[in-house]
Amino acid sequence: MTGSLFIITAASGTGKTSLVKQLLATTNDLTVSVSHTTRMPRPGEIDGHHYHFTDVDNFVSDIGDNKFLEHAEVFGNYYGTSEQSVRTQLEAGVDVILEIDWQGALQVKKIFPQATMIFILPPSIATLRQRLSTRAQDTMEVIEQRLAGAVTEMAQYVHFDFVIINDNFEVALTELKAIIVADRQTLNRQQQRYHRTITNLLNNTIEE
Repeated sequence: MTGSLFIITAASGTGKTSLVKQLLATTNDLTVSVSHTTRMPRPGEIDGHHYHFTDVDNFVSDIGDNKFLEHAEVFGNYYGTSEQSVRTQLEAGVDVILEIDWQGALQVKKIFPQATMIFILPPSIATLRQRLSTRAQDTMEVIEQRLAGAVTEMAQYVHFDFVIINDNFEVALTELKAIIVADRQTLNRQQQRYHRTITNLLNNTIEE
């Protein structure tokens, strides 16, 4: 059975990473693709787990070799998704999440038109500023850069299939999980998962 591809996008500080982390902890057969990046690791980040950290020369070389499903430059750093890694996981029947920006999301949609695209919005700009400031991962200069680009980023929600407002974490998590569960009950997925059961039902066959 082929897995489904989910693309989750949000402006920095919206809570996307926390939602995805909890979603993975409570949902079977679901994984998140580990992106490549040229930015420096933040405190606590592990190479190969949070990101595949690389340098600009190697990243540009991989672009030339068409190794990325999508790639983009964000705030002076490159980010990219390995196409081979994603395809291998999907072919193994695992549902895959891509946590990428809107530019990358639109790139992937052209290659995987069946992908489900989810955009997460904050309840307000004030809340977004507060979240960016309290997580203490970026300088004030970077925070202001992220806020300046947030409106442009968030305006891209119109290209997505689903929109979640992350005002209450538990509510947002429930809504996110509902999208995953609903996808798994579609005709195509159920035909793949329960092919034998459905065949027996239609043939009036009793399984022993």
